[in-house]
Amino acid sequence: MIEVRPFASLGHANHGWLDARHHFSFASYHDPERMGWGPIRVWNDDTIAPKSGFPPHPHDNMEIVTFVRTGAITHKDSLGNQGRTAAGDVQVMSAGTGITHAEYNVEDEATTLFQIWIIPSQRGDAPGWGQRKFPKAARDGGFEILASGMPEEDDALPIRTDAKVVAATLKAGQTAEWSTDGSRYQYLVAPTGKIRVNGTEAQSRDGVAITGEDTIKIEALEDAEIVMVDAR
Repeated sequence: MIEVRPFASLGHANHGWLDARHHFSFASYHDPERMGWGPIRVWNDDTIAPKSGFPPHPHDNMEIVTFVRTGAITHKDSLGNQGRTAAGDVQVMSAGTGITHAEYNVEDEATTLFQIWIIPSQRGDAPGWGQRKFPKAARDGGFEILASGMPEEDDALPIRTDAKVVAATLKAGQTAEWSTDGSRYQYLVAPTGKIRVNGTEAQSRDGVAITGEDTIKIEALEDAEIVMVDAR
């Protein structure tokens, strides 16, 4: 089963400093048909204006993955962690029993990013945060695992759930395949480029919801970047 969710159909909130598109119900956007996809609860496509950002606010019992597309985001939290995550790189926050954090774009240009929330496998763990650089060349022509519930095996940032966050960069005409299990849920977005997923076409920034597939074949109809979550 493959369902394309066109970019134009997503929830939209423009706060001036933040222009956000919501793939699933979030904040003031509520669609009972789009409450999540399996354990994937939130996928926000955010554009954050220069010298602005999210003031301190709390989270608990959620795995929050930030994939920076352009620009950079600067993080600071109640555990004393702080760091800057630049384009192509990833940060993970395991909210656990509770954490307060702020995210600011301190750059002179707009920052674009995906913020992805995944329900953890268990509640009540201690909170944590981490970031890592992922050179884009490592995912040229195929998938690279960025975050995983098996981080040592996958050489990736740790998340506390049965999921993998992966990315690929494809030239027009290239194909990437991902082996999975039909009982799992996948959600993917191409931030740039037109693609074909198991024969179904999607435009840049469309969401593609998948389940019941053992192999996911992605063809780049244009130069494209793909970000995908595979979760149970």
